[in-house]
Amino acid sequence: MTFDSRALFAAILLATNLLPTNAAAQQTPPKEWIDPDTGHRVVRLTDEPNSASLYFNQNGYTADGKKMVYTVPNGIRVLDLATRETKAIVEGRVRIIVTGHKTPNVYYTKGNTVYSTNVDTLATRTIGDIPARGSVASVNADETLIAGTYTEADSPAEYRATPQSPAGPAGAAPQAANGQPQTLDQPLNKGQMMERRLAARIPLVLFTLNVQTGEVKPILHSTDWINHLEFSPTDPALLMVCHEGPWHKVERIWTIKSDGSELTKIHNRTMEMEIFGHEFWNHDGSIIWYDLQTPRAEDFWLAGYNVKTKERIWQHLQRNEWSIHFNVSRDGSLFCGDGGDPGQVAKAPDGEWIYLFRPQPRKNEGLTDPSFIRTGVLKAEKLVNMSKHNYRLEPNVSFSPDQKWVIFRSNMFGPTYTFAVEVEKAKP
Repeated sequence: MTFDSRALFAAILLATNLLPTNAAAQQTPPKEWIDPDTGHRVVRLTDEPNSASLYFNQNGYTADGKKMVYTVPNGIRVLDLATRETKAIVEGRVRIIVTGHKTPNVYYTKGNTVYSTNVDTLATRTIGDIPARGSVASVNADETLIAGTYTEADSPAEYRATPQSPAGPAGAAPQAANGQPQTLDQPLNKGQMMERRLAARIPLVLFTLNVQTGEVKPILHSTDWINHLEFSPTDPALLMVCHEGPWHKVERIWTIKSDGSELTKIHNRTMEMEIFGHEFWNHDGSIIWYDLQTPRAEDFWLAGYNVKTKERIWQHLQRNEWSIHFNVSRDGSLFCGDGGDPGQVAKAPDGEWIYLFRPQPRKNEGLTDPSFIRTGVLKAEKLVNMSKHNYRLEPNVSFSPDQKWVIFRSNMFGPTYTFAVEVEKAKP
């Protein structure tokens, strides 16, 4: 895209702190501009108001890396990352699961039934029905299994398992705005809801759904609140799950085999009020990354656990650099974060930015041991000023497959749109 007069006008507005708000913000935002505070080029990828890229740990890119799937109030669309052309894939009130790692299929639910649609041919297939009081949230690496949960007995509606949405899993899904089936904004009472749901100890079943046969197979019975299901992107038999709830009250991150064996805790708490979560996979399936605070709201790390070697690495961040969600590039060389406003757990006074992080391992000049945690520092670069963004909508950053862009959603102009910021600074 070229830098035109609309982009120049937007840049002037940004520089003078005169971005439109309220009624004026309902106008279509600029298609492209240079952020005057960072020098990075930002482009708007979607044209539909209340259109959104996927939740940070949901794969939204086709297996060939050429297209991005996103949601709109009336369905699912796909965007060609090279041409920026879009087309409708699924129309109607549906809820997206993920885009396949192996095929060009996007997986979603409509009512109580799971479907897949090929984003190129639009060929659609019915996979099977979800058990009553249940939801599904992840598709494995070879697209043979789908993972989900259901409650074992009738329970109050606010405690029933609900599908993982782009805004994050919720124990009680709020009413989506503008008819959007994907819940974009966080509910105002989320903290209270999570306390109640954790205390309820409702019997729950973790299950798999066979993509070919539609067979439902229970693999774990629990009274812990199981959520954030995410299959390894490379190992079809390895599933990551979390014990959901207030982070300081749960042992959150676990893995389990798809046959129900080898339930394994990934992180052991070592101090009071230590919290960890918002876990996600490295693209090669070797490392689980997660937000770690030792203790909560005081010291900030992006921690990693290698599921093959058992090695651990903790990478340090400053308070303002803490982000609601982090993500990693395909080659593992870069990280990104979506920042946070002062109301978030870090209480950052100047954290409303999209960040790029370059990891810098620390040199060890002392004793060493294979069991020691390796440490490093994430060196931050600001990409986008998000001071006009309302963080009830989490930006949910991810890298484009070619690693040249960080893609995020924002309401900085009023309605939600999906944007991309270029990793390299714009040339003068």
